[in-house]
Amino acid sequence: MVEDTQQPQAQNGAQPQVKMQILAQFIRDLSFENAVATKGAPQGEVQPEITVQVSLDARKRGADHQYEVMTKFRVTSSNKSDNTTLFLAELDYGGVFHIEGVPEDQLHPFLMIECPRILFPFVRRIISDLTRDGGFPPFNMDPVDFVALYRQELQRRAQSQQTEAAPAADQRLS
Repeated sequence: MVEDTQQPQAQNGAQPQVKMQILAQFIRDLSFENAVATKGAPQGEVQPEITVQVSLDARKRGADHQYEVMTKFRVTSSNKSDNTTLFLAELDYGGVFHIEGVPEDQLHPFLMIECPRILFPFVRRIISDLTRDGGFPPFNMDPVDFVALYRQELQRRAQSQQTEAAPAADQRLS
């Protein structure tokens, strides 16, 4: 007789084991603008300064336990001395994940932290190849702290809700 070992764990109050599978990865949108090629090289010394903007989005798909997570990266290189743009790279990179065993209250952070963390090495490679193929040295992005990014977004939302609630409270008092 074969015994199901997961049944007693669930009955004893233990967390079910998290199961995660990457079903697909894809580029939704990709662009690279080489301003140096179109406008000409900047005069004088070039001191590139690179900024990276990251945004995340996740949504439930039609199938059970399936979620789509989109990471959006905007990489801008500009000349420090005169602030002219050298290049602009934009990448929307997504993954489709099958996730089971994550408690409902932990699903949102899981989707916005763990899934982008898994996609990041692929994003980094695409951006590196894109900048190199665009005529610049390959840009190897530093790792992104998705936990800090998630916390910043929660804090921003809380402040936004407080700001929206404050005028309503003032109006009731007057």
